[in-house]
Amino acid sequence: MKEKSYAKVNIFLKIKSSRNEYHEIVSRFVKVNNLYDEIFLKKKECTTFELYGNFSCTLKDNTIYKAYILLKNEFKAVETFFNTHCVKVIKNIPEYSGLGGGSSNVAVFMLMINKVCKLNLSKDELAKRGIRIGADVPFFIYEFNSANVSGIGEIVEEFNEEQLNIEIFTPNVQCSTKKIFELFRKKFYKEVLAKDEEFLLKSKSKDILANFNKEYLNDLYPPALEEYNELEKYSKDNLFFSGSGSTFFRIRN
Repeated sequence: MKEKSYAKVNIFLKIKSSRNEYHEIVSRFVKVNNLYDEIFLKKKECTTFELYGNFSCTLKDNTIYKAYILLKNEFKAVETFFNTHCVKVIKNIPEYSGLGGGSSNVAVFMLMINKVCKLNLSKDELAKRGIRIGADVPFFIYEFNSANVSGIGEIVEEFNEEQLNIEIFTPNVQCSTKKIFELFRKKFYKEVLAKDEEFLLKSKSKDILANFNKEYLNDLYPPALEEYNELEKYSKDNLFFSGSGSTFFRIRN
């Protein structure tokens, strides 16, 4: 079994409020159709869970492994399945780039396991489990091309618009989401105005990008630029910043 695990960009990313150690966001997530990892479930006799791929973290820190533990603790069929199968991931989405590669991998893995192990979970039920692993996971579970995402990532509402042709540029800079949020809280904290939130959520992505600059559209861009000043040379007027970076993007006609 093989599935594609797509990247995403944030057309806008605004901070709405704080919830304990988390931030509530208002954002538009859009799938990048020309950039994806590939996830394989392969036949193999295994005594432990086996995951192969070019990852920068240990197995226990890997989001796919966390999803496996979560599901196998709830469903015996999952543990049984991985006695005779392993997981292989071909990575194409850069890590630490604001493209959601790790979250996408988790979501696709969970969708695959739900199918092959006949767990019969709805996407809502999968998303409730996925949010425990990562804030971006629910978006990828719902498999929308474009969606408004709010809360801490658990509220995902499909946004109907034309499919966008997205071109990305990822500098060789590994942005730490934790550091950027810490700097945001310390020096840049602000909350989106209700009228701005309403306008952004209702507007098409192309119209948003045509009328606003990246400094306004992504609240994490100013702290990212201060933390990683090497991003400055990639900061062209016609490029926009995704998530906590380091990826810039634009829409091609």
